[in-house]
Amino acid sequence: MTFHDDSINFLGLALVLLLCFLSPATFAADYISSTLDGPFVPVTVPLDTTLRGKAIDLPDTDPRVRRHVTGFEPEQISLSLSSDHDSVWVSWITGEFQIGENVKPLDPTSIDSIVQFGTLRHSLSHEAKGHSLVYSQLYPFEGLLNYTSGIIHHVRITGLKPSTVYYYRCGDPSRHGMSKIHHFRTMPVSRPSSYPGRIAVVGDLGLTYNTTDTISHLIHNSPDLVLLIGDVSYANLYLTNGSSSDCYSCSFPQTPIHETYQPRWDYWGRFMENLTSRVPFMVVEGNHEIELQAENKTFEAYSSRFAFPFKESGSSSTLYYSFNAGGIHFVMLGAYIAFDKSAEQYEWLKKDLAKFDRSVTPWLVVSWHPPWYSSYTAHYREAECMKEAMEELLYSYGTDIVFNGHVHAYERSNRVYNYELDPCGPVYIVVGDGGNREKMAIEHADEPGKCPDPLTTPDPGMGGKFCGWNFTTSGKFCWDRQPDYSALRESSFGHGILEMKNDTWALWTWYRNQDSSSKVGDQIYIVRQPDICPRHNPLVNHF
Repeated sequence: MTFHDDSINFLGLALVLLLCFLSPATFAADYISSTLDGPFVPVTVPLDTTLRGKAIDLPDTDPRVRRHVTGFEPEQISLSLSSDHDSVWVSWITGEFQIGENVKPLDPTSIDSIVQFGTLRHSLSHEAKGHSLVYSQLYPFEGLLNYTSGIIHHVRITGLKPSTVYYYRCGDPSRHGMSKIHHFRTMPVSRPSSYPGRIAVVGDLGLTYNTTDTISHLIHNSPDLVLLIGDVSYANLYLTNGSSSDCYSCSFPQTPIHETYQPRWDYWGRFMENLTSRVPFMVVEGNHEIELQAENKTFEAYSSRFAFPFKESGSSSTLYYSFNAGGIHFVMLGAYIAFDKSAEQYEWLKKDLAKFDRSVTPWLVVSWHPPWYSSYTAHYREAECMKEAMEELLYSYGTDIVFNGHVHAYERSNRVYNYELDPCGPVYIVVGDGGNREKMAIEHADEPGKCPDPLTTPDPGMGGKFCGWNFTTSGKFCWDRQPDYSALRESSFGHGILEMKNDTWALWTWYRNQDSSSKVGDQIYIVRQPDICPRHNPLVNHF
């Protein structure tokens, strides 16, 4: 039998097409699952026991945490977004902190807060002025050391163009105290077709050698924005004299108050400056930021050191706020401030979501520190009261993705609402695996003998009330197997990258510290389905 060349070409093309349809495994290495393929059968990645014992803090002698400026030159420079693309906050510290029994705060009015900026490196033709402050961490107990910070500056620069590189330097030119020139890129304009290139998401960082690996990998991925989902410096694992422990309550049960060693905040700011001075960081508080001190003050370091767009977003507190980044509306919620339906935060959230417009920002991404959906024994169902108060509201507005920390492991959920699989529920992602010294969570509540006593689960920092009455289908407080809502869980340190591809498809990638910078630990497309999921259900009672 004889074939002509055209017949051979036709048969070859047909064979290739047939293989494409009949042999998907041939292309499995390139295929990335999407939430449209779910819900997924729960998977637990086996524990690598060699990784658990490496969470050691950087010492204060490490050159990366030492002070390298003199006089009133700026240090610990950081950026954060305002409510939209046209403004950015620049923050920094001048002067040295003091720690001792008797400390005298620096005068914040003694030096100006100025940012010079422009689109050309050698022509910083614009100038903005801001405000400065000093905070103290005071303990009215004999033998405990007090702390007062350097002068913290916050300047909001406005009138910026979208998706534009700006150069800047900060300080006080009259005091010969200006920084070197840094740069950043503004967010794209808010509309369905424009998004930041890459958004890094990380939680529970601390300042350990694991942290340095996390940040090194994160920088390699060139993010345009970073979300830090609580638990920043872990200064509260230290006594005021600098002694420390992986477990404060285990090692220091007799202290008259939960002490902190505030210089760890300065060490963290110095180590992070190479990244925070050029990529905006959006931070939400965790339990390690509470830091109770004299006069029952809390969150002083957190609220003083970072700039937040809380006023721009109509909030009265640094503990909760919102902002836009291209076509994404981000909501950062506070778990350690009142959140029930009569609270100011809940009222603010209702108003913020009522203004949320998917024709401008199609994606709704919400973050807070302690997870509602985690199958680990650590902090199991600890945030149940917050879930009970807010889950219905977030679901009714079609929240797409939720990021949490707190549990020191990685876990990604199937779409879920009220513990039931739901194609319109959010995907919950726990990234409390940034590298802190408390080590990884490794026990699961569904393992034999690992289910905690229900009455031990409430967190005093969240009100201490028990709300876990919504038991499993078997009538127990814990599942007897990995819950259906848990798609993937793994005890490893790492970080994630979120990339919005368009107004309905987003790529989520999780990277593990033990892998090369380019190797993927978990990856999935998160797909919005506005045709089957209502944007807002007016019948739900939010009052």
